[in-house]
Amino acid sequence: MTTITDAIAPPPKHAPDLLGQPRGLAWLAGTQFWEAFSLYGMQALLTLYMVGQLLLPGHVENVVGLAATRAAIEGITGPLSTQAFAVQLFGLWAGLVRFTPVFGGLIGDRLLGRRRTIMLGCLLMTAGHFCMAFDGSFLLALFLLMLGTGCANSNLFSQVGAVYPPGDRRRDDGLQLYYFALNCGAFVAPIVCGWMGAALGWHQAFSLAGFGMLAGLLVYWRGSRHLPPDPPRIAATARAPLRPQEWHAVRLLLVLMLVQAAFWIAQSQVWNVYNLWVRDHVEMAVLGWQVPIPWLQALDAIAPGLLLPPTLWLWRWQARRGWEPDAITKMAIGCLIFGSGMAWLALADLVFGGARVPLLWAVGFHMLSNWGWVFFTPIAVGLYARAAPKSLNAMMIGVNSMAVFVGSTVSGRIGGLYEVWGAGRFWLLHAGIIAGGALLLLALRPAVRRLLVVADATDS
Repeated sequence: MTTITDAIAPPPKHAPDLLGQPRGLAWLAGTQFWEAFSLYGMQALLTLYMVGQLLLPGHVENVVGLAATRAAIEGITGPLSTQAFAVQLFGLWAGLVRFTPVFGGLIGDRLLGRRRTIMLGCLLMTAGHFCMAFDGSFLLALFLLMLGTGCANSNLFSQVGAVYPPGDRRRDDGLQLYYFALNCGAFVAPIVCGWMGAALGWHQAFSLAGFGMLAGLLVYWRGSRHLPPDPPRIAATARAPLRPQEWHAVRLLLVLMLVQAAFWIAQSQVWNVYNLWVRDHVEMAVLGWQVPIPWLQALDAIAPGLLLPPTLWLWRWQARRGWEPDAITKMAIGCLIFGSGMAWLALADLVFGGARVPLLWAVGFHMLSNWGWVFFTPIAVGLYARAAPKSLNAMMIGVNSMAVFVGSTVSGRIGGLYEVWGAGRFWLLHAGIIAGGALLLLALRPAVRRLLVVADATDS
């Protein structure tokens, strides 16, 4: 799969800039807003919907293929309660949604072209959300959403780079604006879809996400004339074999991906079992009005933007004194901060003795966990881009995202312990998992440091 910096056709010269950026960026950002709106709106509702309605008598019998799917999953896991099955199914879906963009990029690069693949992805996601409006087509909906996200996500990202000429310094600013649009969609979606789910019903909320994705498709189609043509299809070519040092880098990065999964096990529970914990333990009434549970998910979209400036200031202050941690140490610190957030959830049982937890306690958790995210996730992407062999750079960045797939899948399996162990013990388990990941990262630090020294020397 190509990267966004590959040689590409220049953007159309007739399109004037918009606010100092290529006009095509605005259309891509608008498409990404709606893609994020649909995906994060769905994600915020899914576990609550399965546990609260779909898997209950009167509905579960109508889902086509669910009995066979449950039998296949329980053939691996053993018998599962309704709630345990719901969190397991969510974990599998969330992992696959973050795995399919690797193949979507290959389809865009080598088969259909990016434009057609993005439009196909938007259509599949639209169809998937509308299928969520009916019990019977639930599994088909998950499948369509998984495929659609894979087709749209990576190709949209590639086209962001394609609107800039080679060497254009505005690219970095454009990527920040693009991610801002993504975060806006991720912030608005849980609020709007969560309110609609509570006020009008689950199916209406999922249909709204479908109309949102349809709007994204129309935005992309309308703005496609401002985008450069697709680059020529990539043909398979013979590559020089990797040198021993490059093979060493690949092996080390694969090990690092597995270690990173400890972070994503905990993060994935925020999308999954955490919603059930909020339902069971948090006082969501404010001045007599019941705050929809998915609204807390909106904090995960806005908190990184609030926490990034003081974190960057901290790193610069440390750098001036020669104390700034290296990349792998920052990732370990991020795990420990996130782990403290998991411990914060476990502590609620002791502090409140089984009574409802104040809403601010949950807000405090989101601030802690997202500060850990700032230390961990962007740093991991930069480390892979810096350390991976140049001939495999894009693929190894994709391997980095595989940690999300592994973590989400495992989190679904252990999510069934929530109703068996109780909340305090369950969250302490996750604090221990992510703290163990921090220790493994620190154990790998000498090897990663040596790898980065070699990579930097090769680039210079």
